[in-house]
Formats: sequence, structure tokens, C-alpha cells
Amino acid sequence: MQTEKVTEKIVSWLRTYADQAGVKGYVIGISGGVDSAVVSTLCAMTGLKTMLLEMPIHQNAEHVSRAWEHINDLKSRFDNIEAQTTDLTSSFDELYSSFKANETDSPNEKLALANTRARLRMLTLYYYGQTNGLLVCGTGNKVEDFGIGFYTKYGDGGVDVSPIADLYKTEVYKLAKSLNLVESIQNAIPTDGLWDTERTDEQQIGASYPELEKIQKEWGTKTEADYSGRDLEVYRIFSRMNKAAQHKIQPIPVCDIPEEWRN
Repeated sequence: MQTEKVTEKIVSWLRTYADQAGVKGYVIGISGGVDSAVVSTLCAMTGLKTMLLEMPIHQNAEHVSRAWEHINDLKSRFDNIEAQTTDLTSSFDELYSSFKANETDSPNEKLALANTRARLRMLTLYYYGQTNGLLVCGTGNKVEDFGIGFYTKYGDGGVDVSPIADLYKTEVYKLAKSLNLVESIQNAIPTDGLWDTERTDEQQIGASYPELEKIQKEWGTKTEADYSGRDLEVYRIFSRMNKAAQHKIQPIPVCDIPEEWRN
């Protein structure tokens, strides 16, 4: 990948979009992962105001320290950075109580609570975005957003712009290296950070990002019959998740009313 050209393209795109929208810059949630680190760096490179929010909810201490290592590194390199922690733990606990959740063994309840964390962060980003004249910048990549739908609808999927959504995860890591991000970010194992216990993306999905990318690049040109062994296993994982995520990937359905019925 021609990382310099990709970087210049995204930075220019972000700057132009903000100028046309009449906003001051961008706000980004910083998780301690590579996607948010790359996106926040690209936003900082625009020269526009870049607000970084670290929003812990019963967060793993390693995620928090990694997030702030990245934030402090950016602050040392750019003078257009503002950063703060907005601890959402008590807000989440209050919602948990209001929902009368009991954390049963129900997978649906556990997933709903995990997604609630992402949605709480989304509304926080929009609060700070609106009060500061900023757009919410998304951090989703191509596999997550358009392959398997590995994100929370109206959570981390609730954004104004999505600058790296046409990059595969492995390409995001290449950008991280070319942008000289801190080593802890470059070496971080991908995780969504939505669970009290540590669950890597690969553990949740059942496949690695390079494995998923191989299938996505061939999607629509090959069928299940073309695969065997581990590739067949990953194909079935990708196919199942892609089918289940169509409500995220496709535009919101609208019930069209015939024009003649309006009279």
C-alpha cells in the first residue's frame, strides 16, 4: 500500500469535508486501539481542532493507559489537540439499574448491555461535538463496517464521517506504522472493549482479520464450494455474519407510498 498517498488523500478529504460543513474540526473517541489512534492522527494532521475523548466504562486499565500514551504522544506532536477523560462508568451503572438488568446467562441481554456501552459513548461524542462545533469522526474499517458488521448500530457506527472505512484492518496497521504511532498501539491485539472480561476480536469472531480479509476480497466471485479446510471455516463465519449484518450495512429501509395515494 502507498501509505503516503493514502495519508495525504484522507487528510485532504477530512479538511475539505470540515470546511464545506462549516465546522471547526473533529471529535474522536480514543479506545487504546489502532483504529482510533490512526484516525485521530489523521484528524490532527488536518490542522483543524481535534478533540480526543477517552470514555472508560469499567475499563481495562491497560486500555486506558494505552489510550493516554497515544493521546500524550499526539499532544507532543500537534498543537491543535484537546483531550479529556469523561468517565461513563456511573452513567452506565445507572442505566443498568434503570433497565433492571440482572446479567442472566441470556446472550441477548449480555450483548444488549455491551452495545449500551457503545451507544453511551456515541451520545457523549455528539454532545461534545455539538457544543464545540465539531463533527464525530468514525473509526470503523472495511472488514468491520462492510464485511461482518462488527460494530454497534448507533454506537460506534453512529458517526458523521468515516475516513478509514475503505481500508482493511491490515492496511490500518500499515498506516499506524507509517505514522509512527506509539509501539503499544501498533502491537495492540484488537478488542472492542465492551465487556468486563477481556475478549479479543478474534475470540469473538472466530477468525483473524487477515483470514476475513481474504474472504471479503473474493466475496461475490467465489462460493462455498471453492473453499476447503480453514478457508471454508472462515468463509462460513464471514457468510453468517455478513448475512446477519445486512440491517447495518444496507441503508435504512423506507416504505415507499405510491404518489397516486397522496391525492
